[in-house]
Amino acid sequence: MKRFSTNRVGVDQGSLMMFSHYDSGGVMWTAKGAREVRRIITFAEPFLAPPAVHVGMTLWDIDQSTNPRADLTADKVSESGFELVFRTWADTRIARIRADWMAIGALRDDDMWDVD
Repeated sequence: MKRFSTNRVGVDQGSLMMFSHYDSGGVMWTAKGAREVRRIITFAEPFLAPPAVHVGMTLWDIDQSTNPRADLTADKVSESGFELVFRTWADTRIARIRADWMAIGALRDDDMWDVD
């Protein structure tokens, strides 16, 4: 559990079309085996510490002739952003993925003082 020691908690969120490979011949649609797409997300303003990040697929366009295999995760979460990662494997063919994300964490409070 994350506990916030400040009175200011921020929420940042977004939606991102991670890729559209069916129309461009991209690897998620044409290749087989382990594949990965990473997208860098930058928060509107930095959090005080790495926030809690929740991700979810909001559009999943997949070929019906193969098994659906998907892994969506937030990686390398920092105060300023994270990497949104989508993975698939074997013979799965993914045409498009859109992902939404939400980050919740402590923000710098104007009453905080940096004392050296």
